[in-house]
Amino acid sequence: MVCRKTRHLGQISRLVTGCLIFGLLLAPLALPIATSTTAQAQSVRVVPEGNRLKNQPKIPFASSRRTAASKSSYDAKFDKVLAVLKRDRRLMGSIKRVSSRYGIDPIHIIGAIVGEHTYNYDTLDSAQSYYVKALSYAGIRFEFELNGEHVDTFVERPQFDNCRKEHIQKSSDRRWSCYESVWNSKFRGRSVDGVRYPRKNFNEAFFQPLYSGQSFGLGQLSPLTVLKMTDRVSRTSNFRKLTAADSEAVYKATMDPNISLHYMAAIIQDAIAAYKSVGKVDISKNPGLTATLYNLGDPWGRAAKFRRSGQTWPQENYYGWLVNDRIGDLRGLL
Repeated sequence: MVCRKTRHLGQISRLVTGCLIFGLLLAPLALPIATSTTAQAQSVRVVPEGNRLKNQPKIPFASSRRTAASKSSYDAKFDKVLAVLKRDRRLMGSIKRVSSRYGIDPIHIIGAIVGEHTYNYDTLDSAQSYYVKALSYAGIRFEFELNGEHVDTFVERPQFDNCRKEHIQKSSDRRWSCYESVWNSKFRGRSVDGVRYPRKNFNEAFFQPLYSGQSFGLGQLSPLTVLKMTDRVSRTSNFRKLTAADSEAVYKATMDPNISLHYMAAIIQDAIAAYKSVGKVDISKNPGLTATLYNLGDPWGRAAKFRRSGQTWPQENYYGWLVNDRIGDLRGLL
């Protein structure tokens, strides 16, 4: 009886040992899956807060010339726009609501407004002035054209054939970015079919029938940028999509803070997505970088360039450097 029990226990022991060995043989097969998942999660690195550069990069001459012409200084302009934002609680409330809709920290929109009105615009007297200016555009007839030819007709030229691919036409950002790229490479400053085209960027050549400035409104948006972002804004905020044929609606979107804040948020959201997807870094915690990209544009191209550069982190420009350097003052608005 004892012998049979002992023999039975031995069989159980051998069975358990065999299961353990079998389990160990299988274990390595599962490791690559876990490792792959971890590696994938770690492939996007979060950019630390603050500036990578110790000193502010050189400010462009055009900005210093504008500031000198207004008999002001960067510090004075910064303080003034900060004061305007601080007392305009309605505007701050709108910034917070729009930011929440687009899933971004409102500090990114604040940084863009402060940067634009410190360096690229004379000053910000009040948000109300932009509502008034938006109303002044109502009823004015103008077209997005060059030498009497509408931009929609111009891009029907064979040089733009590559832009007519289905996946490009489905996205307003890809479509207008493609048109812009072709203009720069095939027409800007060149003679084509006996016609000499101006050495101007695409926005300046076609989208400024009223004023010489290249951007307008609270967020200093250009009509071309609005057309690029219209799909994203429509998708997120349910606004109707804009077209170059409706120039009045495009200019209203650049001027009316009730609309332009959504386009500002879309630009920032797009920049964060570009650097996360292409650059493999998350810039959402660094307002100086989103401000830099808001200022420079072309986030997808810049993200690809950063990825190829081998640099550890992307760097801010003079505009974004200010935002990071004065982040405490900007956070105080919230």
